[in-house]
Formats: sequence, structure tokens, C-alpha cells
Amino acid sequence: MIKLVKQTFFSESEVKEKLIEFIKGAEIFSMGSQCAAYEKKFAAKQERTHAVFVSSGSMANLVLVQALLNLGRLKKGDRVGVSSLTWATNVMPLIQLGLQPVLLDCDIQNLNVSSETLKRAHELQPLQGFFLTNVLGLCADIENIAVYCRAQGIVFFEDNCESLGTRANGKLLGNFGVASTFSTFVAHHLSTIEGGFVCTDDDELYEMLLMVRAHGWDRNLSPERKAALHAAHAIDDFYALYSFYDLAYNARPTELQGVIGCAEIEHWDAIVAARAAQFKKFQTAAAQNSAIIPLAVDHLELVSNFAMPLIFKTHELCEAHKAKFKQADVEIRPIIAGNIGVQPFFKKYVPESASCPNAEIIHTNGFYCANNAHLTESEVDFVCELLRVA
Repeated sequence: MIKLVKQTFFSESEVKEKLIEFIKGAEIFSMGSQCAAYEKKFAAKQERTHAVFVSSGSMANLVLVQALLNLGRLKKGDRVGVSSLTWATNVMPLIQLGLQPVLLDCDIQNLNVSSETLKRAHELQPLQGFFLTNVLGLCADIENIAVYCRAQGIVFFEDNCESLGTRANGKLLGNFGVASTFSTFVAHHLSTIEGGFVCTDDDELYEMLLMVRAHGWDRNLSPERKAALHAAHAIDDFYALYSFYDLAYNARPTELQGVIGCAEIEHWDAIVAARAAQFKKFQTAAAQNSAIIPLAVDHLELVSNFAMPLIFKTHELCEAHKAKFKQADVEIRPIIAGNIGVQPFFKKYVPESASCPNAEIIHTNGFYCANNAHLTESEVDFVCELLRVA
């Protein structure tokens, strides 16, 4: 079978050896120097000032939304636009924390929300925030989205879990909003088994993220910032380690994840290059199949996607290709969670929602197959042959 995920790590034996070596010699396994080292490496590779390592990509979303609320950049009841084609835990934190998610439809040829769609929604009823999912290594006119959000005072932040390494307008996806979230779950570009990141260039937000990650205390802040908080709240040294300044969680990773991350990130360039090269081959093959709606990627300098999305012109054509892939023993699955507006939790908590016809077409007429960095040349060729035949 050509599986969506073939290995836990990019270099299995290397990572396992480093884990064994660390476990034998380590005295502390809770978040510490290994996690801090991984954060520095991740921030540098993502070309961001700060990276905050957390226990999962889902927690990254929750921590970021809570930090924005703590800082007053968003408020309870604010309307936050979200991509209709997304993952459940992009939307759940908004509902859980008292915000109003507003579904925005995507463009079929790039699977993403465009600036025009955002503008129409904002003009109909103002949005205070926009949480954009960069779907499967793709984007629409994301630079225009960033410009529009700045002009309108919309807090713009990105979920980049599926698009690590993709470049548009000279920048990595994940670097257009005030912050971005990432997953290092086993199925993603970089694996720490479980894990995630929030990246930002905003110093104030970074400090709040550090507190929200760990109970709301100040232990991970700079000495100067700690002193300022102690003075502002009249906290003496005896109580300093056990004072809590704002709403928070325990979203800390472990040193084991830090060790894995430091090993895996050395292969960032190889992983991105493999996915980008394979995507080009799949894209070329799919262009020969009249049943498949072509993807629009000419505006992207490099596509490094989580998996290869395929959208078909009719539901019947989609079903026929599903059967073909299954018969060929090539693993497939729905595109993310499909149209999030039809998910049971969403209908329960957001009973009145806008229609998203393009997301519904992708939901019913699409699926994705593997584009992982472990595919062999023969496996890539085999998938390409499946893609070519209508």
C-alpha cells in the first residue's frame, strides 16, 4: 500500500538513537533546554523572530486565541472569519472562548479564501479577526489579504500546519499574519509524534504566549519582564514562582519531543524539496486527466504540501477515481475535514451559518493522496499513472 504516512520520522534510526542516548543520560524530562533549542531552530528556519513549542498543533491554536484575548486584541463576542475548508480544532477554540466563527468560502482551484471573499464578508458585517487556513501547501492572494486586514484593523493569523515550506510573494506561508500555528504531529512535515508551534515577530504577543503555554506564570519570561510584573502586582520573591497573571493552560511539550525536533529539523530542506518535487510531478500528471479540476499554483514560488489534493468535475467522477485508487492500494482520505460547516459540532454550536458552495463541492468531489518525503521513485510514478487516466 502507498500510505499517507510511511514512517514516524524522516530519519528513523537516527532519531531513535538520539532518543536512547538522551534517555540514558537525562535527569529532567519536562520542558527544558532541548525544547528551547528546538524553538530557536524552528524560528530560524521559518524566518520568524519567535517560535513557541507546545504539546500539539491543536493546542497551538487554543494558546494563540487565548493570548490574543488576554491582550485585548480580540474580545468575547467578536466575529472571526475562518476558512470553511479546515480542521475542527481551528474552529473549536473560537467557540470555546466566546468568539463567533464566520465561515468564509474557498476558491475551488486553490482551496483557499481569497481577499475578495474576505472583503465581501467584512462589508456585509464587520469582522474583528480572520484565522486563515493555508490549505495543503496552497494559498490564494495572501499578500492582499494581509494588506486588507491591516487597513481594516482585522487581526489576521494563520494556520500553517499543512504548508510548511511553501513560498508566496517571497515569503514563507505562515509569515503573513501577526502569528501562525504549526503541527509537528507524526503525519506532518516534521514529526515530534505530538507537538506544535506558534510563531510570531510580535514581542508582546510572544511574552503572552509563553505565559498562556504554562499556567499563566512568568517563569519563562526575561528577568526584566518578571521584575516589571512583580512590581506592578506587588509580588514578593516568596510568591513569585506561584503567581499567575492571566488565563492559561498547561500546553508544555517534553524534552523527549525537543530531542526529536532538534534531530528532525536538520532535514527540513530535504523534506520540503522532496514534497515540492513530487507535487510538480503529480500536478503535471493530473493536468492530463480531463476529470480533474486543475489547481492554480502559478503565483506560488514553491509548493510544499502535506498531501496531494484532487478535485473532480462531478461526484460520479470522484467516486470512480476513489474506487480506482482503493483498488490500486493507494491510501486516500477526505480533504482535511471537508466543509467544516456540515460537521456535527459546528451545526450544534453555530446553527446559523453562511452557505459555502465551493467548500461543499470540494467536500463531495474531492480527496487527497500521499505526498510524503518517504515515497520512492517507483511509488511516485505509480501514483502519476493513476492520475493521468480519466
